[in-house]
Amino acid sequence: MSSLTFDTLGYFEKLKAAGVPDAQAKVQVEAMQDVVRQYDESSRKELATKGDIQDVRLEMKSMEMRLLKWQIGLAVAIIAIMAKGFGWLGF
Repeated sequence: MSSLTFDTLGYFEKLKAAGVPDAQAKVQVEAMQDVVRQYDESSRKELATKGDIQDVRLEMKSMEMRLLKWQIGLAVAIIAIMAKGFGWLGF
């Protein structure tokens, strides 16, 4: 996973070239660095991890098994109803 990079020296030099005093440029660089760090941390929280994906896969597998059980049960019930209705079993 990559993180955001911020060229603090380049930003500082651009501020200096624009005529911003050293103290003010330093404070702005530090503030911008904090903003970039917070954005990077908050965007990482929204990403799915391998563990999250594995949990979803396991849950889907469980749902598939439950669905298969229902399908088999319904098929057996339909066959039993048809057997009774058509007299296939003689009762």
